[in-house]
Amino acid sequence: MSAWAKHQILETNAILLMIGALIVISIGGIVEIVPLFYLKNTIETVDGVRPYTPLELAGRNIYVREGCYNCHSQMVRPLRDEVERYGHYSLAAESMYDRPFQWGSKRTGPDLARVGGKYSDTWHLDHLNDPRSVIPASIMPSYRWLAETELDITYLDEDLMVQKALGVPYTDEMIENAKRDAVIQGTLDPVEADDLLARYPNANIRDFTGTVTASGRLTEADALIAYLQSLGTAIDFNLYDDNANIR
Repeated sequence: MSAWAKHQILETNAILLMIGALIVISIGGIVEIVPLFYLKNTIETVDGVRPYTPLELAGRNIYVREGCYNCHSQMVRPLRDEVERYGHYSLAAESMYDRPFQWGSKRTGPDLARVGGKYSDTWHLDHLNDPRSVIPASIMPSYRWLAETELDITYLDEDLMVQKALGVPYTDEMIENAKRDAVIQGTLDPVEADDLLARYPNANIRDFTGTVTASGRLTEADALIAYLQSLGTAIDFNLYDDNANIR
């Protein structure tokens, strides 16, 4: 029997074709899925990746609340044009503490996976208040109220508890000091900064909007900028690629 005749048997019999397809799909699924049950972790551990500070986490919540992910992705694909524009392609470990992740499915604005440190805090504040003042062609709406709205840190400790339940390795000490750490990070208290850095290495500690010192209160803009300035800064990509982190 010729190869064509063998194929004809399947192609002219819907039931046999369905059974054959199910067998092939089952074999492929077993090959892909079974090995995962023997791995302790499907994400490689990478030095430098840490949970968000309470202030960064609050900023991330604002980022999600305002729907920023609808226009900005946080995933640099391993394609030449993306790497040349945004920097080293994204590693799975960078999103291991994101609940939910912010990879995105479209870009109206640029990818933000490597935006941390690319612009100054003042630039970010101006961009939030009036996007056209720094990017004339921007179609992003103004978020001026973020700099005028006091940040509610009442439930920060509970937020960390929820994240811990989801698998983020927040310690009891981190949860207990959540509100205090948020204030420390946004006001640059030199006396207590070392305690914060011990819990969250390489965290940015400063008055992100330049208003906290005068007003004595954190704003939602402080939290959002703290979050944005942390993106893509955890890993030293020079360890992976001499041409990484192209700006």
